[in-house]
Amino acid sequence: MDTRTFDSVVVGAGIVGLSTALALSQARPGTKVAVIEKEKGLAPHQTSHNSGVIHSGIYYQPGSKRATICVKGKEKLVRFLDAHHIKYRRCGKLIVATRQEEMPLLEELLRRGRNNGLKGLAMLNPDESRQVEPFVQCIGALHVPETGIVDYKEVAQAYANDLVLSGGSVMTGTTFLSGKRSGGKWQLETSSGRFSTPLLINCAGLQNDRVAKSMGVDPHGMVYPFRGEYHRLSPGAASKIRGLVYPAPDPELPFLGVHLTPTIHGEVLAGPNALLAFAREGYLKRDIVVRDLWESISYSGFPPFIMHYAKTGFYEGIRSLGKFMLLRDLKKFVPFVRSEDISWGFSGVRAELMEPHGQIQDDFAILHSDGAIHVLNAPSPAATSSLALGEEIVEEALKSA
Repeated sequence: MDTRTFDSVVVGAGIVGLSTALALSQARPGTKVAVIEKEKGLAPHQTSHNSGVIHSGIYYQPGSKRATICVKGKEKLVRFLDAHHIKYRRCGKLIVATRQEEMPLLEELLRRGRNNGLKGLAMLNPDESRQVEPFVQCIGALHVPETGIVDYKEVAQAYANDLVLSGGSVMTGTTFLSGKRSGGKWQLETSSGRFSTPLLINCAGLQNDRVAKSMGVDPHGMVYPFRGEYHRLSPGAASKIRGLVYPAPDPELPFLGVHLTPTIHGEVLAGPNALLAFAREGYLKRDIVVRDLWESISYSGFPPFIMHYAKTGFYEGIRSLGKFMLLRDLKKFVPFVRSEDISWGFSGVRAELMEPHGQIQDDFAILHSDGAIHVLNAPSPAATSSLALGEEIVEEALKSA
């Protein structure tokens, strides 16, 4: 079988893989870049199963990669959307406190946001918050006007189109099988034949640790799949929501809690919860892959993680069984919502890198190896940050080229 030669190969055609390949083609015009994707279509997993939020950077610790890359990437993304005539809306976000003890959490977010360079932030009293969201109940709120919404699958398709126009290739239905370093190049075995390249970039998302291990690299952790389940509001209830509405975040938890998110297609989503999935790509409760489940429960970090989050995990599991717990959480800040206003929507699965002692890595994690870059953790706001993150990955790759 003939071996196809490329200047670089990116594994994974999600939004991060495509933005990285696009950044490579722009950094080295004329270079032969290939993106390989095991599924039959583009951006089939995390990119296509999220609520479509353009994040502002309000939550992230100043100075962290998440903060700096999100703020930079948000503006790059908006310019890209304008240039490509992709529909989006900066609808803003209201982060609400419903108890007095939550007000310091909003003050901390205000501090972080200002340090991260966000504009237009404002602490609002209940009367002022009703000017932004008339039907939201709170004792205080933080208004974040720079937050927006978009369809990230459409964005990923636009990245792929630009890559192909610049001479790159996107090959779907092509599964990465193995890689071996020889003669200063990676010799790759895929389901579509053999590839040879001096530079491989691993953006395989839910499979990135496995790709790294197959290339002899220790990922210093294991990917855990967390399923988030979204419900939809009825048209009548949805009409009462103008922008995003989030509760004050629990600083002890790695997720932001149940919130309301308008979509660019005119719906309003309620969710998500956060449950450990029993398969890397387990979008339904019944999805179980024995290998994936065994790896999860036998990993050294699993017992301390479960011990730390046992109460939260139990609550999230109960909330997944029906609408009652979801409705109870929503009524804390949108009391008009009724059971009949909530219907099932969809699930997404997000990849989170768990460290050996049970900690969830809360920042982007990029690892070098000989002739390769491994994006081992790209949590939210990876989609918002994708253009800036792609440039960062390419900059790291070219340093070691």
